[in-house]
Amino acid sequence: MSGALGAARAQVAPALAPVANDWYRANARDFPWRGPHVTPWGTLLIEFMAQQTQIERAGAVWTRWLERWPTPAALAAASPDEVLRAWGRLGYPRRALALHRTATEIAERHGGVVPADVATLLGLPGIGPYTAAAVAAFAYGVRTPVVDTNIRRVLARAVLGQGEPGAPSARRDLALMESVLPEDPEEARVTNIAVMEIGALVCTARAPRCDACPLAADCAWRAAGYPAYDGPRRARQARFHGSDRQLRGRIMAQLRAAHRPVPEAELAELAEDAEQFRRALAGLVRDGLAARTPAGYALPTG
Repeated sequence: MSGALGAARAQVAPALAPVANDWYRANARDFPWRGPHVTPWGTLLIEFMAQQTQIERAGAVWTRWLERWPTPAALAAASPDEVLRAWGRLGYPRRALALHRTATEIAERHGGVVPADVATLLGLPGIGPYTAAAVAAFAYGVRTPVVDTNIRRVLARAVLGQGEPGAPSARRDLALMESVLPEDPEEARVTNIAVMEIGALVCTARAPRCDACPLAADCAWRAAGYPAYDGPRRARQARFHGSDRQLRGRIMAQLRAAHRPVPEAELAELAEDAEQFRRALAGLVRDGLAARTPAGYALPTG
């Protein structure tokens, strides 16, 4: 741990976790996947779905999926086209195929049981450091740091005194979150989700509600007078309107709605630019999201 990080921990860590945990227990949103009877499979599902999707949108799909496929084996038995149709408009549909492959591996290699340790979870398709840690912590109570965008922002402000977290660094970010986790596994689990919730509801990116923040009394950024951030910034996401990604979404919506192969000429009507259409369609085929048949294009069936 660096000298700066060590000093920050000594100043803030003793107060952050218990204050955040008390606030969370009184103010947490009542999401169904936070209930005491949710299975590890249910936890893995919501973490997969919420990776790049607003939690409220993901939640509605999560409920339907868990009713339809209550176990990894149930999802593994489904065909890819069923899975893609059920994924609907959650976006980034490659996640759906990765989730299907993950369910298959869990069913075939792990006896149908979602693994509990981070290292094994990382070996499953589509699971990165955040999802692996979240499943281990929230489903099994493993004491491990969980880091997402909200957590990074809260820690940057409260602990480091920075208005923004800067570019991600897995090693640095995990060490910082580790530094504020209580030793007790249950309290550590709550701290992970509590800091995330504070970032989502209070310490937001554009309009932080410092007057309502439970960490305000010990926040290093507030104590320093809210200095402007002058460090490295993340690259801005490319605009969506008119992009290949938008067109891919239109093509996928057409394929999901049709229960027959769609002729290429019919799909081409969705695009204004012929070259962009060819590029988008080829990308969908390459990613395994669309399959060419003699009659046109369809969702993959196997």
